[in-house]
Amino acid sequence: MADCCDDKSCEVAVLKKDHSGVLLAVLGNNGIMFLVEAIAGIQARSTGLLGDSLDMLGDSLAYGISLYVIGRSPRWNAGAAAFKGALMGILGLSVLGEAAWKLIHPTLPVATTMGLIGILALAGNLTCLGLLWKSRADDMNMRSVWLCSRNDIAANLGVLLAAALVRWSGSPWPDIAVGACIAALFLRTAYDVLRTSVPVLRKA
Repeated sequence: MADCCDDKSCEVAVLKKDHSGVLLAVLGNNGIMFLVEAIAGIQARSTGLLGDSLDMLGDSLAYGISLYVIGRSPRWNAGAAAFKGALMGILGLSVLGEAAWKLIHPTLPVATTMGLIGILALAGNLTCLGLLWKSRADDMNMRSVWLCSRNDIAANLGVLLAAALVRWSGSPWPDIAVGACIAALFLRTAYDVLRTSVPVLRKA
């Protein structure tokens, strides 16, 4: 009898097990950080933190979908990637709307809270990025998950920069600008994911 590891089905089973463990870890991190950042963003009146919390929520939903489609057909994977792309686009527009509201009704956020929560979120997302690094090129689904995590790092750094500038300037504009940049990043990533997944879904 052939050894299991000489069989393609064995490779798929191992890959599925590895992906499930990684996705569960990042799902837990993003779910917790969504709650932390959402509460802190409301209390600190920070567009940047609220934008980052919505990013965490979107990622949590996306990772849950990714868990469901592991080991399924390319059509399922393309469909999941397309859904995640659409979700990122919706979240991007939501954050853009929040930033526009703050332009009309500017409120000074609490820079200390922004900085502390930003550091906590950055530490968690760097851990997730490390976990996802090995699997980032395994398939379209895992690539979209890795892109989500990479965007999280950029958003975290933006929140930290905004916190420093708000503290230095005493102005809410850096926080509003970072919120708008996070929205733009969502929309660009949504375009990239949809650009690669929708043609595959159509062919499937």
